[in-house]
Amino acid sequence: MKRFNRFMKSPKTTVVAFGLAVALLLFSSIGGTRAALTYFSETYASRVQMSNIGVTLMEKSDKDEKAKEVSKRDYSDASNGVWSENTGKLLEGMLIKGEKLKPGKKYKEELSVQNTGDIDQYVRVNIYRYWVEGNKEGEDAEKIVNLDPELIELNLVNTSDQGGKWLVDEEASTKERTVLYYSQLLPAGSTTDVFTDTLEINEIIASKVTQEVTEKDGYKTIKTTYDYDGVRFCIEANVDAVQDHNAEDAIWSAWGRRVSVNDGILSLVDSQSQD
Repeated sequence: MKRFNRFMKSPKTTVVAFGLAVALLLFSSIGGTRAALTYFSETYASRVQMSNIGVTLMEKSDKDEKAKEVSKRDYSDASNGVWSENTGKLLEGMLIKGEKLKPGKKYKEELSVQNTGDIDQYVRVNIYRYWVEGNKEGEDAEKIVNLDPELIELNLVNTSDQGGKWLVDEEASTKERTVLYYSQLLPAGSTTDVFTDTLEINEIIASKVTQEVTEKDGYKTIKTTYDYDGVRFCIEANVDAVQDHNAEDAIWSAWGRRVSVNDGILSLVDSQSQD
């Protein structure tokens, strides 16, 4: 709290950013799903406006008539540093009770971001895909780095190469992580276009095997292990928001990314052009 009070008295330029993270862990046997806020990070460069800034991750599955709130965090009282938070579950509507996930099947998974604050803002989304050990929970579940995250196919839509408003930051993206920026200023109360529409586990996982050959007494033994047997896949969607005031400097300070903003439209600056 002392640190926050010192921060509130800073005379520097206004910059504020915050984020929320929703993580999905789904057993390969599909015994259930769970998702929660995994962390929350604040990046301050100076004084925050005495306004309400908030962001919410929205989701729509086959069973939903309209998009529903998954997780949110709103800055409701700057003077006391109080956050309003609500954490839900991701992919609750994807499978019916007792249903098992079918590799190769596309499941509807529309994700978007809503500005639930009182000021206009720019938003960024980080999507992470990876595999973890299936017999461990929480922090004990280690990431399996030799399994292909691209077989977890969360399909992107409305990206700039499709004529949409979402910008894929190719410089920051990897096979495991995809970084997206919404190019439009998001007014208070408004929702972005969806940035995903389906989720599919590539059916090729059933044919991914490792063979171990041993010989003893003239006999050859071949042991076949299915690489994806008993593992779980994990998807994280981390959402950040930055106020529109001094947006270029705010984004550089909060996210370390050079952008240009002209007439409210955000574009990414190539690293070769960055300072």
